Amino acid sequence: MAAAVLVAAVTGCSSTPGVTNAAVCDSPGVTSNEVNLGLVYSDSGVGSAAFSSARAGADARFGLANEEGGVHGRKIVYQWRDDANDPAQNARVAQELVRGGGTFGLVTVTTAFGGAPAELAKQNVPVIGFALPTWGQYQNMFSNMYQASPVTIGRYLQNSGGSKIGIVITGSSASTLDIIKTYKSAFESVGLTVADTISYAHSADSPARVAQELAATGVNALVAFTTTEDLAEIMGAVRAAKLNLATTVSFTGYDRGVLPTLGPALAGVSVPVYFRPFEAGGAAIDRYRTAMVRYAPEATQPDQQFAMEAYIYADMFVRGLELAGDCPTREGFISALQSVADYDAGGLIEPVNLATNRTGALDCYAFVQVNPTGTGFQVARPRLCANGTAG
Repeated sequence: MAAAVLVAAVTGCSSTPGVTNAAVCDSPGVTSNEVNLGLVYSDSGVGSAAFSSARAGADARFGLANEEGGVHGRKIVYQWRDDANDPAQNARVAQELVRGGGTFGLVTVTTAFGGAPAELAKQNVPVIGFALPTWGQYQNMFSNMYQASPVTIGRYLQNSGGSKIGIVITGSSASTLDIIKTYKSAFESVGLTVADTISYAHSADSPARVAQELAATGVNALVAFTTTEDLAEIMGAVRAAKLNLATTVSFTGYDRGVLPTLGPALAGVSVPVYFRPFEAGGAAIDRYRTAMVRYAPEATQPDQQFAMEAYIYADMFVRGLELAGDCPTREGFISALQSVADYDAGGLIEPVNLATNRTGALDCYAFVQVNPTGTGFQVARPRLCANGTAG
């Protein structure tokens, strides 16, 4: 770590008598009083509602850092771009932000990665954000989690009374179908049976048709790779068809903002959570909520999944800048962050080694559930692991 900081100081700054290192740093996006970053997230496009709170989370963490004096005396500022959940636009806006050396690095909250990761790796641009498993091959890209063990989902389904699992997806993209193959294999490895995948197209399809197909296959549990809105429609049809499911797991929907309109339809739905659940409380959650109220007041409901995710990514960027020294370089930042063996986002996540976590899956995480009235969430499992142990 000390060596990385030294390299950063030597390679990024010149020594001029009577002038601080920060004043003469010539790293991309770094001035004497600011570090300029970029934020890319899906503010529009299919499924974008799940990511809509991301900017508020980034504002909260960077605002907190700036209130505490910035990083080595520099204020963190950023420009943001919407990739519209489109891979081509994602690559375009990412390059727009880094072109000309105006941005030190990027925070990304999106799944619409096309050619951007490879290009950003060539330029050695630090990227921290919501990762896909393919990120692991790029040393410039960081996340607290690259993939979560699907076996843990299988354990949760099994412990909740599921034995034959139905899978519903929004659309039919090749990437989603590939991911489902992994989940199906994982579910079968713990003794579950998996029915054929059912595709649902919002506004052009009937949720009643999905409920009928689920009933015909005899499933007693459901896993949804859908938007929250699509799942609410499907769950309404499932209840109308009197299909008794032991449990339903969704990968989106942990957002109090959706409960006033969708909560009753989503009652009983469980969501895996890869950070400390809001309902668990504690000092780290209190600090997050305080920052959200102070620096992202437009987010009237701070307890939103991707606001927290973005807050964690921003926190990781702050940590990297702190370690990279008075005059951060991209190379020094990457090296310094790779040396962190116990990153926990101030108590929001289980400690991870940022040098090695890219090669494995997160085995242990929490589950929350929409309460029976659809008015709130409750912690269903504070911790469940792929090997079956619980906490």
